[in-house]
Amino acid sequence: MKISIPDNQLMTGLFGERDLHLKSIEAAFPEVDIHARGNQISITGADAPRVGSLFEEMVVLLEDGHVIDSTSLGKSIDLVLADERPSDVLGTDILRAKGRTIRPKSLGQKRYVEAISKNIVTFGIGPAGTGKSWLAVAMAVKALQAKEVSRIILTRPAVEAGERLGFLPGDLMAKVDPYLRPLYDALHDLMDTDSVEQLIEDGPVEVAPLAFMRGRTLNNAFVILDEAQNTTREQMKMFLTRIGFGSRVVVTGDSTQVDVHNGRQALHELEDLLGGIEGISFVHLTSKDVVRHRIVQDIVEAYNNKPPKVESS
Repeated sequence: MKISIPDNQLMTGLFGERDLHLKSIEAAFPEVDIHARGNQISITGADAPRVGSLFEEMVVLLEDGHVIDSTSLGKSIDLVLADERPSDVLGTDILRAKGRTIRPKSLGQKRYVEAISKNIVTFGIGPAGTGKSWLAVAMAVKALQAKEVSRIILTRPAVEAGERLGFLPGDLMAKVDPYLRPLYDALHDLMDTDSVEQLIEDGPVEVAPLAFMRGRTLNNAFVILDEAQNTTREQMKMFLTRIGFGSRVVVTGDSTQVDVHNGRQALHELEDLLGGIEGISFVHLTSKDVVRHRIVQDIVEAYNNKPPKVESS
């Protein structure tokens, strides 16, 4: 099959510097031969239709202003292999932040973002690096800017992983600040520092440990519970029954990083318990949705493929 590229200048973006993109595509589809002359690309082999679709999708992304790097190319190849269109996933805009457009970078992330948009409560469950917390904060910022909610509440359980709170210096908020720091970091990634500090000072943004949610009713808020695998069954029930009118809730968790006894069980039982309730969605992210360095995906897959040994007593 042959594909005509509408603009010769797009060829560099398609093939990459020193044809590195082309080499990656040929490695992913070893039975395909690819030849270019001018703005024409000829593709032969069993997977020619898929490779042709990949190039067509890459052209759409380039024409929309995307920069194709090794990471986005790898995600595009994965999507084409899954019979999905990369432009539908990588071209989904969430919001503009600090001069860049925030978009999902995998099919799982797109489904996660769509679930947050459509449901009152969304559970995002998956390994480290899949963007669970970061995308939830991005959706919260979007909702606040669009005046869909009047405040953002970010919370995590303050688990004692190696240090007891009582031995940490400072007042209570100073003691729990290290546990909440990842949520602050996500906010600062998406907003100017002055804006974040002003919103926290004035009240539209609140970052607090999970224990602070007890006894409250959270109306007209976008609430994110992070690290939910470290909650007990009782804490999760307490949190979910705080939901008020006009609110949206995202709960994130990673069952492989549990720091409290029975935390994994509390997270795992939720889908059986709540999965049939309208307005509640569960999205499972996998190593294919990891958007950190490539080695993180390999590490996650290595741990998943080799479960820990069970010691005999």
